[in-house]
Order: sequence, then structure tokens, then C-alpha cells
Amino acid sequence: MSEETGRELSRRRVLAGSATVALAGAVTGSVAGALGGVAAAEEVSGRIGKPTVTPDDPRYAQLITGNNSRWTARPEAIQLVGGTNDVVAAVQGAVRAGKRISIRGGGHCFEDFVYHPEVQVVIDMSRMDRVYWDPAMGAFAVEGGALLLDVYDRLFKEWGVTLPGGMCYSVGIGGHVSGGGYGLLSRVHGLTVDHLHAVEVVTVDRSGVARAVIATRDPNDPNHDLWWANTGGGGGNFGVITRYWFRSPGATGTTPSDLLVKPPAEVIVSVVQFPWSSIDRTAFTRLVHNYGAWHEANGAPGGANIGLSSFFSLYHRSNGNLVMLTVQDASVPNAAGLLQDYLAAITAGTSVVPSPASAPRRLPWLAATRLLGTSNPVLTNPTLRGAHKSTYMRKNFPAAHIAALYKHLTRADYANPMAMVTMLSFGGNINRVRENATANGQRDSTFKLLYQVFWTEQAEDPRHIGWLRDLYREVYADTGGVPVSNAVTDGCYVNYPDGDLRDPAQNTSGVPWSTLYYKGNYPRLRQVKARWDPRDVFRHSQSIELP
Repeated sequence: MSEETGRELSRRRVLAGSATVALAGAVTGSVAGALGGVAAAEEVSGRIGKPTVTPDDPRYAQLITGNNSRWTARPEAIQLVGGTNDVVAAVQGAVRAGKRISIRGGGHCFEDFVYHPEVQVVIDMSRMDRVYWDPAMGAFAVEGGALLLDVYDRLFKEWGVTLPGGMCYSVGIGGHVSGGGYGLLSRVHGLTVDHLHAVEVVTVDRSGVARAVIATRDPNDPNHDLWWANTGGGGGNFGVITRYWFRSPGATGTTPSDLLVKPPAEVIVSVVQFPWSSIDRTAFTRLVHNYGAWHEANGAPGGANIGLSSFFSLYHRSNGNLVMLTVQDASVPNAAGLLQDYLAAITAGTSVVPSPASAPRRLPWLAATRLLGTSNPVLTNPTLRGAHKSTYMRKNFPAAHIAALYKHLTRADYANPMAMVTMLSFGGNINRVRENATANGQRDSTFKLLYQVFWTEQAEDPRHIGWLRDLYREVYADTGGVPVSNAVTDGCYVNYPDGDLRDPAQNTSGVPWSTLYYKGNYPRLRQVKARWDPRDVFRHSQSIELP
């Protein structure tokens, strides 16, 4: 046994006699027996033991809020779990004591799902961050607290493979994957969940017993429904996700480097700015229309341009610029030409000349991933407050949508350089998968929209939230203030949660928030909830409802 392992075991014995572990509780004999193999693996890892942080601990203030400082909590305890056994014990103890649970992964939840006034025990997954090849499962294991950039780094350096996941480096894998997961490689390789082989979840049964369950994508697996629910059902709904296993569908053999997608060796990264000083209503309309038109024309699976993904941020005029990031797979024929054709398509019919932030750069894929993932100052500012909304786009913008965007992005009575609407590439091979094959049902969209605004002072909440609400409500005025599923729009992304969707003052469409997120998959998600969380232990302000 290593010295580190000995220290952890000693600490666990000390904690076992303290009042804090009275909250965590003991694992029942049946659960302990079922997890014997897991316990052995955790002893090898040297991370057994779950430090408990209470309000008198100097660490407490650092652990009661996430990246959005609008949301804070005053829990009785924060359990810094180190392995699956720890999670089972923490959940069991909270259930026995009647304590409200929430789960923190990377801390990027946009809403109050983790930090809210009712939470009493936060299960913090940040110590569970291992990424390794699991020969018994024949898949890559990733623990639920790992951050995206660490996952990419380990998978690529060890085996030359990756996942088609998000760009932000500090997003936690647990919530990202359970909501579907997508990023710059998704037009080629699909959503992150399209490569999900299995998932380990700590659940609570009807009698109140916590246990770890493994569910796989094998349709004959008796736990298959739990796997399916975690392919887009969203975090914090069915249990605590302790591990994922990834293996691309159809992959054969036993060589790890052959069993998950490989990123391109190089990519071309382009960042251009469109100065507001050269953009009037006509030019803005054409730029936004051109973006939508290109993506509608290139949104089908298998197209020649699926190796290109582009995020176009329409900042409020007070910022001074619109900014477009484009990443092109450099390995495809005429890659540089495809990128130039795209930039020309976006500016076609305008006199706007974008100014390159720098010349397009060829970079190794991992270097580009690091650069893009860590260069956003929003991700590293702990004082920011934020509000967010989203839309899946099946077709290009109607004229009324663009007019509303222009109106609110140029309002003279509002100024905020961090207010924006970002258009995000989607479609391509994401759309190869059937709508009900995973819980993520939006499988024929071509691009997405992320409406967001950031600020620092609590006193300014009404002004900034009000601006975002006005914008969103006017864009979708003809469908009740939200993007219902129709020929143009297809609801909202559950990983960009928006509490306003369940507010009848903001959503007058008659379409519930659950349909906007989950479409026709919601009834099945409720049945999974009834089976795996019948006591509604895992819940938040927009959690899956029991039947």
C-alpha cells in the first residue's frame, strides 16, 4: 500500500468517528458487497475517503458557488467524494437523514440546479477525475468529475483518440455528456453520447437503498433504459454519474487506439472581427442570413463541408465588433480553399470587410484545442453573473427573427460588451442518428443559438436579465416567446438550461419546458425516472418529473 493510500485510509478512520460522517451514513451490507470490486480498484487509486467540508471550514466559501455567481447555496456539508464507494455512502447518508442532495461536476451549470436555497448536501465530484483504458469493459473509462480538457489531453496523448465534446476546457464531463455533449468535431463524429458505451450511476431505490448500477448501450441489458436516459436526459435527474465508458459504435477488436474517434492531425483556425462601425441594418441582415443559409445548405450528414465548424458571436453594438471563430479540418483536400469559400459565403452581398484577429493558423489538433479552450476570459472570472437561453435551428432565420436580433443588439438604452447571441455550427453527422435512439431528440437541426449576457453586480440583475428576456421574447413572438418545434426551430438545449421556460409569463406558447428540451422523448424519460429514482431524491428546478 502506498504512503498516500495509507494517509487516505487513516483519514477515513478518523472521519468515521466524527459527527460529519453521521451525515454521510454507513453503506448497507448488501451495497458494500455489490461494490467489492469497486472498492478494491479505489484502494489501488489511493483516493479512498471523502473529506467533508462544513461551514466552519476555510474551504467552504470556495465550494458553495459555481461559474455563475448568481447561484449560491449554504449547504450543511460538501462531500468531496473520491470514488464510487464514497458516492454511495454520501448518498445513503443523506437519504437516511432526509437531506436534500445536489451534484457538482465542473461547476458550469447555467441555472440553480446545483446551488439553491434548499440544498443541504452537495456531492462534489472534482476528485473523481481519472481517465483510463478498462480492458474488462473494452472501453475508455472516464470518471464523472473529469474536466473536458483533461479528458482530451489524456485520451490523445496515451492512445491518439478523442471525444467530440465541448470547447470550454473546464466543463465537467458528468453534466456535459448526460445532456448530449457536442463541439467542434461533432459535425464529423456526432454528439458525445453517440460514443457512450456504458455509464455507472449511483441510484436510490424505492426502499431508500443507494447502490451503484452499470448500464450499457446493449439493448438486451436489463439496465439499458438507464443508459438511454443519460444520453441527453440532463444531469442530476436519475442519480450520481460516477463513470462513463466510451467506445465508438461499430468499433471492433481490442486495440484501444482503434476503438474511439481520431481527431485530425492539424486544423486551420480562423478568427475574424466584423466592426460594428461598418455594419448597418442591411449588412447585419445579410451577414446573419448568410450564416444560416450556409448551414442549412451544409447541414446534412456526410457532406463535403462537415469538417468545418464555426461559432459567430453577435455582440451588442457596445462591444464594437462581431466575432467569428472557424475551425477547418486541415486533412481534407483543399482545406484552405474550403475555409476561404466559407468566409466569402458569409460576407457575400455586403461591403463588410472582416479584419483578421490574426492570419488563419495551422495548428496541431491538441494545441488548437488547448488554445481555444483556455482563451475565453469569461471562463476564468469568478465574479461574473450570467443568464442564458438557446435555440435549435432547422432552417434559416425568418426576416422577423433577424429584425428582432438587430433591434436589441443595437438598442441605445442598453450597453453591455458581454451581451451576445452566438450562432453555433451543428448538423452534419449528428443528424445520422434517429430522434429516439438517444434521449437527445434534436437530430435534424443545422445550427444552434446561444443567447447570453454577463455582468458583475447583483443590483444590475433586472437590467441585464430584462434585456435578454426582451430579445428572446421578441425573436419568437409568433410562437409564444419560445422556439417551439416547427419548420424553422426545434426547441432548446438542455445543457443551456433556462428557468424562464417554465414561467408562464415568459413562455406563453402552451408548450411545456419538458417538450422544448426533450420533444417526444419526455414520456420515456419519466418512466426511467420512476424506475431508477422513485423517491425523487435527485431533483432540481427543471428535473424530470415522476409520472
